[in-house]
Amino acid sequence: MAIELPWVEKYRPERLKDVVGQPEIVQRLQSYVEKHNSPNLLFSGSAGIGKTSAAVALAKELFGGQFERNFLELNASDERGIDVVRNTIKDFARTLAFSGDFKIIFLDESDALTGDAQQALRRTMEKYTKTCRFILSCNYSSRIIEPIQSRCVVFRFRPLAAKEMQQRLEEIAKKENVELGEKALDAIFYVSMGDMRKAINVLQASASLGGKVTEDTVFNVSSRAKPREIKEMIQLALKGKFLEARNLLDTLLYEHGMSGEDVMLQLYREVIGAEENEIESKTKIALVDIIGEYNFRMVEGANERIQLEALLAQFMKFKK
Repeated sequence: MAIELPWVEKYRPERLKDVVGQPEIVQRLQSYVEKHNSPNLLFSGSAGIGKTSAAVALAKELFGGQFERNFLELNASDERGIDVVRNTIKDFARTLAFSGDFKIIFLDESDALTGDAQQALRRTMEKYTKTCRFILSCNYSSRIIEPIQSRCVVFRFRPLAAKEMQQRLEEIAKKENVELGEKALDAIFYVSMGDMRKAINVLQASASLGGKVTEDTVFNVSSRAKPREIKEMIQLALKGKFLEARNLLDTLLYEHGMSGEDVMLQLYREVIGAEENEIESKTKIALVDIIGEYNFRMVEGANERIQLEALLAQFMKFKK
């Protein structure tokens, strides 16, 4: 009996042309395939936007049937110390490639490497450049030391736009016989924020409940509030209706199962995206400042329920 893979892996791009939403990067990577050569690469960007998929697709096109022998994938958040560089990486890098000029080491989440490990990696990249190329993936390139950055061609991946995600999601839904409701895709775009991996996972989770995938289903499985619920809470606070706003906050925390950080993030998104007739520019600036202050308090360990209620109380200073 065949093992059923999660949709994220089942529909992972096999070739560079299938990578969604990064046309300029894909074009440059394809030129490396055509020349059968590649420099060291550094992929930078937020989670779920194609960094790993692009690295694997590049290696598969370069190596073909010898892909598994010539490609080593490591996650630096699991193996982040100097020993992994001295042992695993060096042992793989020093041996000759199978039916090719070089091998590839893909180091995912490389910004998790310790300072000593990065220093050791710098020397390894330089010493074994004839037999091995490196692809480093990270969320924040600023956490990679400058000597490593200077040894790599840097590619900065961007979050995917709604139009770029729509075609792939509709294609997956069709193959899996999933019926999409009118606003289902809009809801998926909202909760995924340009993260294709998250969007596919939300689609699969919603489809697993059976029946048509709707806006309500998407928000329920992702434990997110509908934008209009957050907007309503903001407007109640700005009208001085603290108890009503607090009751709506209870609904978000207990019925939707949202964390304080989730509520804070959606508050920020709705304040920033509000029209001028909903929230004036000066008020918007002040509200963002308040959100930033209370988010910091929560990150530092303050009680999230108290901080969220205090935030709503602060919003009331700008009563319309």
